[in-house]
Amino acid sequence: MKSGGEAALPEWRAGFAAAPWLELRWWDDPALRPEEVDYALVWDPEPGRLAAMPNLRACFGSGAGVDAIATDPAYPKHIPLVRMSIPAATERMGEFVCWSALSLLKEARRMAIAQAERRWDEVNAPHRASQRTIGIMGLGEMGTRAATMLRGIGFPVIGWSRTRKSVPGIESYAGLAELDAFLAASDMLVCLLPATPETRGIIATPLLAKLPQGAGFIGVGRGMQHNLPDILAALDSGHLSGAVLDVFEQEPLPPEHPLWTHPRAIVTAHVASLPSRAERAAAVVERIAAFERGEPLPNLFDHAKGY
Repeated sequence: MKSGGEAALPEWRAGFAAAPWLELRWWDDPALRPEEVDYALVWDPEPGRLAAMPNLRACFGSGAGVDAIATDPAYPKHIPLVRMSIPAATERMGEFVCWSALSLLKEARRMAIAQAERRWDEVNAPHRASQRTIGIMGLGEMGTRAATMLRGIGFPVIGWSRTRKSVPGIESYAGLAELDAFLAASDMLVCLLPATPETRGIIATPLLAKLPQGAGFIGVGRGMQHNLPDILAALDSGHLSGAVLDVFEQEPLPPEHPLWTHPRAIVTAHVASLPSRAERAAAVVERIAAFERGEPLPNLFDHAKGY
């Protein structure tokens, strides 16, 4: 889906032109034999397909998340699975989170509705960035970059993760014992947690209720973490003053879903951090070249941890 299908193959070929020693083949090329494949670049391959490639040396996820690959029960776990965690992706995520935070701060959804209705609505946002603390759940590469960029536009930022992190200027909360205090201090909550059994459905009423009244929410982690009925209920009650949601367990989000038209919700189509095809191709070329030289692959998915 996000790789663009066969129509995008010329663009991918242009991106791989810097590596003439690599032969690029389309995933569904009828002439492709499984034993010919040394490396695979995929988004959500059909289960069992990668396991049928006996000479596969490494698999590269086309997106930052590799959930659709790792959950294949037949995936050969001895084959390195590389996440597309590259500077272009972390920078784009930081930009998207900043845009989302400013959209919530300045009530962009309300202004968009007024424009669509050709109605002059003099929105007077009640807070400045310096008055709204943003809490980021998940201080990996994406979360750290987003935190740094948010601080650059004036937001105080705190972070929460399974283990304590050290990020300059960011107060770090860690573990379940400190989660409630972190949530109580978060005027806007950003979820950038990985997809694990522990994070499934985590954005639900028990957690949302611990945020301050009128908090904002930015969901850019994994769709399986979102309990949409609970998020809708929090928006309806006003406990959440607004939300930006980019990821959903069912994608595309069904057109009849009430989030599309909710006056406090901004819905985007899983676009927060996707690098261009040229950027992704360049990263894969660099990593394969290093791997061929005997160097270790970066950003490997850990099947035991789930991220």
